[in-house]
Amino acid sequence: MATTVTDDQRKSAANLSGFDLDFPAQLRMMGSAFWTSPVRNRLILLSIALLTVILLTAYGQIRLNEWNAPFYNALERRDLDAFIHQLEVFAIIAGLLLLLNVIQTWLNQMTALNMREGLAKDMVDQWLKPGRAARLAGFGTISINPDQRLHDDVRNLAESSTALSIGLVNATIILVSFIGVLWSLSAGFAITISGNTYAIPGYMVWAAIFYAGSASLLSNLVGYRLVGLNAERYSKEAELRFSLMRASENLAAIALARGEKNERRRIGIDIDAVLGVIRGLAMALTHLTWVSAGYGWLAVVAPILIAAPVYFSGNLTFGGLMMAVGAFNQVNTALRWYIDNFGPIASWKATLQRVSVFRNALIQMDSVEQHGLAIDLQRSVENEKIRLQSVIICRDAGGQDVERGFRLRENEVGIGPGERLMINGEQGVNRRLLFAAMAGLWPWGQGRIEMPEQSDTLFIAQHGYLPAGSLREILAYPRAPQRFTDADYLAALIACGLGEMTSRLDENIRWDKKLDSDEQASIRIANALLLKPKFVVIDDLLEGLEKQTQDTLAQVLNGMEGAAIIYIGRSETFLSVLAPAVAHLDHASQKETSPKPDGTSQ
Repeated sequence: MATTVTDDQRKSAANLSGFDLDFPAQLRMMGSAFWTSPVRNRLILLSIALLTVILLTAYGQIRLNEWNAPFYNALERRDLDAFIHQLEVFAIIAGLLLLLNVIQTWLNQMTALNMREGLAKDMVDQWLKPGRAARLAGFGTISINPDQRLHDDVRNLAESSTALSIGLVNATIILVSFIGVLWSLSAGFAITISGNTYAIPGYMVWAAIFYAGSASLLSNLVGYRLVGLNAERYSKEAELRFSLMRASENLAAIALARGEKNERRRIGIDIDAVLGVIRGLAMALTHLTWVSAGYGWLAVVAPILIAAPVYFSGNLTFGGLMMAVGAFNQVNTALRWYIDNFGPIASWKATLQRVSVFRNALIQMDSVEQHGLAIDLQRSVENEKIRLQSVIICRDAGGQDVERGFRLRENEVGIGPGERLMINGEQGVNRRLLFAAMAGLWPWGQGRIEMPEQSDTLFIAQHGYLPAGSLREILAYPRAPQRFTDADYLAALIACGLGEMTSRLDENIRWDKKLDSDEQASIRIANALLLKPKFVVIDDLLEGLEKQTQDTLAQVLNGMEGAAIIYIGRSETFLSVLAPAVAHLDHASQKETSPKPDGTSQ
C-alpha cells in the first residue's frame, strides 16, 4: 500500500516537537495554572495582606527618614533633651516596623507555600492525565527527566516567583514614596557656570536615576549570558542525576558485567558537562561582581557627594543632609532592585521556561492527533469488537515518515468476546508500537482502530509497572484491594503458579526488585484474573520466560473463556495452546505476501 504525505503535513508534524513559548506566553501559561488552581483564593487574600503590610512599612520608613532631621539636628546642637525625645520616637517607629517585618516574613512564607502547592499539584495533574506522559515520552529532550521539572524546577519557580514579586512590589512602593521626598529636598538647587545660573529642580532624583540606570545597563551588558547558562545547568544537572540513578538501580548487573569502568566514564562525562557549565557561570558571575560590588561600595559615599552642594550652600542643615542621604539610599535601592536581582531573575526566567514549556507540551498531547498524521482511534461502549482497519504505524513521534513505518498486512482484523488473535511480525518490526497505538499512547500513523470502552479493556505490557505497596494492592491495581476477597487472591495466585506467595499478601516491600521476570509476568496474569476484563491485549508477555511458566500462563489465558485476547508477539506456546487467528505486522514498504497455513509469512 502506497502512502503519501504532503509537505504541509510534514511541516505540521515536525512542529509538534517545538513546544517553545516566548516570554509573554510563558507568563500566560503559568498564570492560567494558578487561576484554575484551588489555591487561587488563598493566594489573592495573601497578596492583599502583603500589599497592605508593604504599604504600612513604606509609610513607617518615610516617618523614620523624617526622624533623621530632628535627631541629627539635636546632635549638632548638643541638645540632650531633644536627643532623648528623638530616641523615644525612634523606639516607637522601629518597634512598629519590626512587627511589620515579622508579619511580612510570615506572609512571604505562606505565599511561597501556597504557590508551590498550587503549581506542584497542577503540574502533576497535567502530567498524569490519561496517556499524556506516555505520549510525551516520544518527543526527544522535552521528555527527559520529567522528575526534575516536576520537583526541583517547580520548587524553584514557586519560591523565586514569590521572592521576586514581593521584592518588585516593595521596590516600586519605596521608589514612589521616597522620590517625592528626594525631589523636595533638592527642588531649589541651582548651579552657576561662567557667571550663568542654571536651576536643576530635583537634581538628586536625576542623580539617583543616572546612578542606578548606569549600574543596571552595565549589569545587562556584563551578565546577559546568565539566563542561557542557568537553563543549561539545570538540564546538565538533570542528566547527571539520571545517570547516577540508572547506575544505582543496576549495580548488580554492572558488577556482573564488570562494567564499572564504563559507567565511571559515562558518569564522568556528565560530571564534566555540569562542571563546564558551572565554570561558565562562575566567570559570568565574577564579571558581574565588578559591576555590582563596585557600585555597592560607591553607594557608601555617593549620596553624601550628591547632597553636598545643597548642604554647603547653606540650604540644608546637617539633619536635612542625613535625611537627604537616607532618601537617596532608599530611591537608589529601589532603582537598583533589578541589578541586585539580575542573577535570581536570570535563574527564574530559565526555570519559568522549563516549567511552562513542559506544561505546554503536556497540554498539546491532547491535540497531537489532530495534525492529519494520526490513527483514528475510536473508543465507544457500542464497540462490541476490536477492529483494526488499514492500520499503519509510524516509527517516530510526529509521523513525518509513514513510508518507513509498519502496516498490518490484513486490511481489516476483528476480534470479539471469547476469540483469540495473535499479531506477529518479522525481525525489525516494532510490534510494541502497535500495542501502544491500541492503548492510545502512540497516535502517529494512519488507519482506524475501534476499541470498546476503556474500562472493559486490560493492556498487559511485557515489562509492566508494579506499584509500591503490599502484594494485595499490586494484584488489585488499579482497583481498591477491598473489592476482592482473600479467596479471590489465593485462587489467582495458585492458578498462576504462585501458591507459595499466598501467605505474603500483606507484605509491603519493593516487589519490583524482589520478584524475577517470571514471577512478575505471573503477577500480571493474576491481576487479569481478578479484574476479569472483557478484552485483553498482551505485549509479548511470554517472551523469554521459562517453558513451565509459559505453559502455566498460556493455560490460564485459555481458561478466560469469555474474554477476547489479543497477543502481540511470536510466542509458539500461545499459538499452540490457544490456537488463535493470526495477523501480520510488516514493514510499510514491504510487498504483500500470502500467509502460510501455520500463520507465518512466506
